[in-house]
Amino acid sequence: MVQKNKYAVIMAGGVGSRFWPVSTKQKPKQFIDILGTGKSLIRQTYERFRKILPSENIYIVTNTQYVDLVREHIPEMELEQIVAEPFGKNTAPCIAYASYRIAKIDPDAVCVVAPSDHLILNEDAFLEICEGGMDFCSEHDALLCIGIKPHRPDTGYGYIQQREEPVTDNIHKVKTFTEKPSLELAQTFLDSGDFLWNAGIFIWNLESILSAFETHLPEMNQLFVNAANTLGTNKETETIASAYQMCTNISIDYGVLEKADNAFVYPGDFGWSDLGTWSSLYDVHKKDNNENAINGKLVNAIDSRGNMIAVPDSKLVVVNGVENLIIVESEKVLLVCDRSREQEVKQIVTDIKLKYGEKFL
Repeated sequence: MVQKNKYAVIMAGGVGSRFWPVSTKQKPKQFIDILGTGKSLIRQTYERFRKILPSENIYIVTNTQYVDLVREHIPEMELEQIVAEPFGKNTAPCIAYASYRIAKIDPDAVCVVAPSDHLILNEDAFLEICEGGMDFCSEHDALLCIGIKPHRPDTGYGYIQQREEPVTDNIHKVKTFTEKPSLELAQTFLDSGDFLWNAGIFIWNLESILSAFETHLPEMNQLFVNAANTLGTNKETETIASAYQMCTNISIDYGVLEKADNAFVYPGDFGWSDLGTWSSLYDVHKKDNNENAINGKLVNAIDSRGNMIAVPDSKLVVVNGVENLIIVESEKVLLVCDRSREQEVKQIVTDIKLKYGEKFL
């Protein structure tokens, strides 16, 4: 049974530009049923945490412009549980804001912080780690990262090296953090057996994380300390907008975790993907007999293999004699891209913005 001082903070402010053209500024990928399950990613994330937490203990941090979308996808959530950022400044300000908001209600809170747009296939295993991690952080001054046992030498993830001896229940002290290594280094990490993918999912008690902000990001922390008295009042929007103007754009990893001497990692293997790219969706998507991953009811793939195809259910699409392509259509855009070059999609979005403005984004 979960105690009342346990919370989840779901980060839902990103744009997901690598999933363009389906993910747009008006409707980012967390609000899309990108897996074809009948539920958006943010809805799935919320329902996952509802299995172990009461609804009132789940907070969502998002951009002001997405508040209505959050309420549309999670209508049972109260407005005061939606923490609205005036604009994105990466994960450190996002987490600081949510932490001070929850501290106003429950300074003894223990929080799990997770993105809104990840895939988790084995939810029971994941929630077991969350509960074990929250129990650990209830009793320890710890900044706990959830690490994923790597299955391949992936260069798109950050890596966490764990110390050999666990401190308790398979939780280890962190030895090093490494951001997106080369393929050769990633293979070395995989061979060593003591490196994990950084899932970007964290657990801590508020006292530990707020102390870490004070130590490692003191200027940012002071902005939120100054705004704390206005949280929950009609002055909150104004003071938070002012704080965000002055906040450094920095991730919680760079800003806090890599500097902290109380960082720990809890290894897990629960069918995780950050769904960061079309190829990562291809990897987890069900395939036809020719290894095509297809979202769309009227797709005919003839003599074609290894393609990721995502098109509207109403659109008849025929592909003939093509291999290893990403073929994605939205209302205004058709993208055809070699799967091996999908990392270029983010730059393509930037180029499209320069050429045509925002109308296709």
